[in-house]
Amino acid sequence: MTFEDQLNKYAGMVNDELNKVFAKKECLQKSVYDAMEYSILAGGKRIRPVLTLAVCDMLGGDIEDALKFAVAIECIHTYSLIHDDLPCMDDDDLRRGRSTCHKKFDEATALLAGDGLLTFAFEYITDFFAYKNTDAKTVLRIVNEIAKSAGCAGMIGGQVVDLECEGRSNVDEKTLTYLHNRKTGALIRVSVFAGAVSAGASDEQLQSLLKFSDNIGLAFQIQDDILDCVGDAEILGKPIGSDEENRKTTYVTLLGLERAKEKAESLTLDSINALSMFGDAGKFLAETANYLMKRKS
Repeated sequence: MTFEDQLNKYAGMVNDELNKVFAKKECLQKSVYDAMEYSILAGGKRIRPVLTLAVCDMLGGDIEDALKFAVAIECIHTYSLIHDDLPCMDDDDLRRGRSTCHKKFDEATALLAGDGLLTFAFEYITDFFAYKNTDAKTVLRIVNEIAKSAGCAGMIGGQVVDLECEGRSNVDEKTLTYLHNRKTGALIRVSVFAGAVSAGASDEQLQSLLKFSDNIGLAFQIQDDILDCVGDAEILGKPIGSDEENRKTTYVTLLGLERAKEKAESLTLDSINALSMFGDAGKFLAETANYLMKRKS
C-alpha cells in the first residue's frame, strides 16, 4: 500500500465516523448542531486522528477502539479552530477554504459550537467505553491525558502565552518553543499517546513515539509559520500574513526564513530517527513526518 493510500484509508475511517456522528439533528437547539457539523465536516488533513490510528495499527492494537479517541481529539482540535478564529482572538474570516464558523452563523453560536465539540469529545469516548469490556484504567489514562493536553497545561496554556506575546519585541526562541509545544504540539502528542497506550505500548515504545510526536509537532508549527509568510492563500484555504498583521513573533521573524526551514528539516529528521526501534513498521509514520514538512496547506 502506498503512503497516499494508507493516509486516505485512515482519514476515510475518521471522516466516515464523523459523518455518522454528526448527522443532521432536528431539535430546538438545531442551530448549534448545524454550526458544529459545519466546522467538523469542513475537511482538513485529519493529521491528529490519522496519527492515533497509524500508531495503534503499527503496534497491533484494536483500531476500532483507537478510532473513538481519534474522533474525540479531532473534535477538540476543531473546537480550538472555531475559538481561535473568533473576533476576540485572531478574528479570521476563512478557515479550510470557507467562511469561519462565526461568519457563517454568528459569534455566540460559534462560541457555543466550540464548547459543544469540546464537551462532546468526552461524552463520545465515555458513551462507547462504558458498555465495552475494555480495561477501564487504560481508558481513564488516555482520557486524562487528552484533558490535560487540551487544558491550561496544554493547548489553552499555549494560546494564553501566544496572546500575551502579541506585539512584544522581546520574545525569545525558548518562549516561542514553550508556547507552540502546548498550543500546537500538545494535541499532536496526545494523538500519538492515545494510539500507543490503547495498543498496549511498552514504556520504551511509548517514549520513542513521544519523542517522534514532539519533534513533528514543533516542525508542523514552523512549517505553518513559513506558509503564513510565503504560502498560497488559495491552497492554504485561509489568508496569509495574519501573523504579521497580529504582530506575532514566529520562527520566521525570529530566525529568518532559511534558518526556519533548516530547523523544520532538522526536527523532521530527529522525529524519523526516533522511530528506528520499529524498523520497517515505522515507515508510514516516517513518511508522515516528511509529508508534514513538505505540505503546502
